[in-house]
Amino acid sequence: MKITALKTWPVPPRWLFLKIETDEGVAGWGEPVIEGRAATVEAAVHELSDYLIGRDPRRIEDIWQTLYRGGFYRGGPILMSAIAGIDQALWDIKGKALGVPVHELLGGAVRDRMRMYCWIGGDRPADIARNAAEVVAKGFTAFKMNGSPEMAIVDSHRKIDEAVARVAEARAAVGPDIGIAIDFHGRVHRPMAKALLRELEPFHPLFVEEPVLPEHLHCLPQIAGGLGYPIATGERLFSRYDFRPILEAGHVDILQPDLSHCGGITEGRKIAVLAETYDVAIAPHCPLGPLTLAASLQLDAVAHNAFIQEQSMGIHYNTGNDVLDYLVDPAPLQIADGYLPILSGPGLGVEINEAFVIERAKEGHRWRNPTWRHDDGSVAEW
Repeated sequence: MKITALKTWPVPPRWLFLKIETDEGVAGWGEPVIEGRAATVEAAVHELSDYLIGRDPRRIEDIWQTLYRGGFYRGGPILMSAIAGIDQALWDIKGKALGVPVHELLGGAVRDRMRMYCWIGGDRPADIARNAAEVVAKGFTAFKMNGSPEMAIVDSHRKIDEAVARVAEARAAVGPDIGIAIDFHGRVHRPMAKALLRELEPFHPLFVEEPVLPEHLHCLPQIAGGLGYPIATGERLFSRYDFRPILEAGHVDILQPDLSHCGGITEGRKIAVLAETYDVAIAPHCPLGPLTLAASLQLDAVAHNAFIQEQSMGIHYNTGNDVLDYLVDPAPLQIADGYLPILSGPGLGVEINEAFVIERAKEGHRWRNPTWRHDDGSVAEW
């Protein structure tokens, strides 16, 4: 079996799909994208095609190492996202060729179903109580919300009070047994995070995500030491080498590798095993499309330390199209009572509607995240 072509399509709302074709008629799909930089990643995918055309797609590890090491410069969001989508598609091909789901090739499932969570509240959280009650009524046992809109490096305590009030509103709406994850989104700088993290403790968060920007993770011992709830991070880390120092420091409880950003299933599996050696959980990041979600679920199936899975159905970014729109059969990704059964179809376990992808690619997208500014006119973290 030989790779014959790589085809890409940017599709709404903000995704990029990749199809790798072979001379035996078996094709695989992946999702290589960085939100807001889809065209850049697409260019990187086609640059990497020089290493792929004519290769046996079943030699996944060797291809991964070639793509990672062959260009001399390595790592970072663009290259690792390009590799990620290619890697997903190669696993899809291998699973389809053998007639088994990817997780069977990774050692077999350790669980029968995966706990899922959803988003509420949008970028600037609002209607928290109503949204929280609605998702619980749908059967979810956990949800995530942004903790705060923009916050200056040193801001008024009013911003902390407002953030805490939103979490209190959510907790009052759903009671003590529902998991509430709070995403700081890198918007909260060290001086404010130190106070906010402690004031959230009475509401027993499921976890707090990205309490500071990735470049400031070294300060976690000073701002998060002694907290009675887990700290999560990792969506903006791109290889096991990025994750290693934060595991060695010992102040992160949950890693959140993104299977479309961290080198795909191959590297995601290694990150999960690395986390397991430190008794750290994983909860793959996934505000993206159906292929990223399917790839994440393949990892969840075999990672004993995976405990919950993000998904983006109905998320505020999904305008024009949503996750299930691109599937021939949405049944494999239908969430029931807050869980998804482990995928059983061959490869990634989902079938992409190629004709619909081609049609929606005519519109494409040029998605960019918002650019926020503080009251003084300086750029704010989004």
